[in-house]
Amino acid sequence: MSGTSPLKIAIVAGEESGDLLGADVVRSLQRMTGREIQLVGIGGRHLQELGLKPLFDGSEIALMGITAILRDLPRLIRRIGETAKAIAEAKVDCLITIDSPDFSLRVAAKVRKLNPATPTVHYVCPSVWAWRPGRAKAMRPYVDRVLCILPFEVAELERLGGPTGTYVGHRLVQDPGVLTAAAAQAQPRDLSNGRQKTLLLLPGSRRGEVKKLLEPFGETAKVLRARGHQLRLLLPTVPHVAPIVSAAVAGWDDKPEVILDPARKWQAFGEADAALIASGTVSLELALSRVPMVSAYKLDAIAGLVQGLVTVWSALLPNLIADRCIVPEFYDRYVRPQNLARHLEALFSDTGFRAWQKDGFAEVARRMATARPSGEIAAEAVLAEIEKASVK
Repeated sequence: MSGTSPLKIAIVAGEESGDLLGADVVRSLQRMTGREIQLVGIGGRHLQELGLKPLFDGSEIALMGITAILRDLPRLIRRIGETAKAIAEAKVDCLITIDSPDFSLRVAAKVRKLNPATPTVHYVCPSVWAWRPGRAKAMRPYVDRVLCILPFEVAELERLGGPTGTYVGHRLVQDPGVLTAAAAQAQPRDLSNGRQKTLLLLPGSRRGEVKKLLEPFGETAKVLRARGHQLRLLLPTVPHVAPIVSAAVAGWDDKPEVILDPARKWQAFGEADAALIASGTVSLELALSRVPMVSAYKLDAIAGLVQGLVTVWSALLPNLIADRCIVPEFYDRYVRPQNLARHLEALFSDTGFRAWQKDGFAEVARRMATARPSGEIAAEAVLAEIEKASVK
């Protein structure tokens, strides 16, 4: 590699989270090499601020769920071909694909065919440890390295015959909001009987899951009140589901505080005595914030059909990272308010159950810690692949 010539990097990032990760890597590459970074590919405003002129709007590939992907399949296939062709013709030093595996990994496979010399790094390991484990080995012909954000993924890739994995850490570990909430949770807390308890309700960010879970969440709060608990309900949500949330809670006896401001969300995490959540990434946010929780989820029709393909023993990241059952999880017909209420009740006071979760969350944080920022570790791995390709 020339020490003065620009470093040409292709990036494929559709989600906002992927755009942030990509920008972090690019900034680290600039600092570590002192070279100009020329970008080609797909990305959002963070990568565009660093000079990327996207081939098309990244929101086109930010699809969630099997139904959405099948509906837009013809357009996605066309975009995959266009993206791969543009990247291959650009003769880049490295291709970095970020998350959105149904799109980005297909681009990587086509680029490898068009220009076999291009090293490829994929950021955010697909959940091969949870379902469709054959995807790990399938990546090997066209992905040289996977940057993992969960500590157990490196070993899982090796076990499944996938590409080399490098644990770079997770952005949430150093997230200012998480650190603020964790500091608040670390303060002495009055958990005596008769005191008002603050319950955090997190029914998800997708319309379908919110509609399915708000009713049992409201019923759970009603059961807790009937059992003598004074409750303060906090319900952080996002703008696109806020109307659904407001309509659903209008008839509740105790109206929750509906929270849209991100800063207020982290304050709520710090104030909560316990949380009732939809299974998802929020479980990791809460674990790192040290908020005791109970998880529930109701599968949609398509997810129910593919449920048999799931190979992982838990759907919650804190459980998987700690490798033990820290947080109880309930699905479909087991999402019963009477049951959820009693589990939450056990977290409202200084019980062994609460201590078990708090100890587990500390273990999650220990296992996820890295000695350096994730952007630096990721950039170092990218440079290693570029160097390896240059001496072939």
